[in-house]
Amino acid sequence: MTTPLRTALVVASTREGRFGPTVARWFETIVAARTDIELTVADLADADLPAHWTPDLSPRCRTFVEHLSEADAYVILTPEYNHSFPASLKQAIDITGQIWRRKPVGFVSYGGLSGGLRTVEQLRPVFAELHATTLRETVSFHQFPFDETGTPHDPDTAAQAATVLLDDLHWWGHALRTARHRNKPHDRTA
Repeated sequence: MTTPLRTALVVASTREGRFGPTVARWFETIVAARTDIELTVADLADADLPAHWTPDLSPRCRTFVEHLSEADAYVILTPEYNHSFPASLKQAIDITGQIWRRKPVGFVSYGGLSGGLRTVEQLRPVFAELHATTLRETVSFHQFPFDETGTPHDPDTAAQAATVLLDDLHWWGHALRTARHRNKPHDRTA
């Protein structure tokens, strides 16, 4: 039996009245049904990010960075703002730079007609620059299709998409974790 894959779910929106926590709760229930993934939520609204990197991080920001550092894989839960991703997410990525290196990144996106897919496509080259591996499979919610209880209008299709994403994340997460540990003595940037 393999060790569960330590995964951080990064909730990217920090806006008042944001929809992200609804999607995050749903995603957590999907992951909770699995034994091969251990999920930690890293919410940018709680991260207290500084304007630039400083060794004197606030306790809340240190906790956020620790959640990312301890993870072997990531799922970015992001809205689409003006055909792009939130500035808070870019700030978090830039401040934590090397943490993402040689780890897989999956996406759950939401918003508007594109369901946040334009955001995902813009994030791929950002993560490529950090030597992270982005997954092809994505969960996308168009026009906020959740009911008042926080359940997707089409729960079976949403759960199936999440399962495909998580299966792929699990495979890449273990493959890259094994490679990072095996090559660490020879590769100081691992």
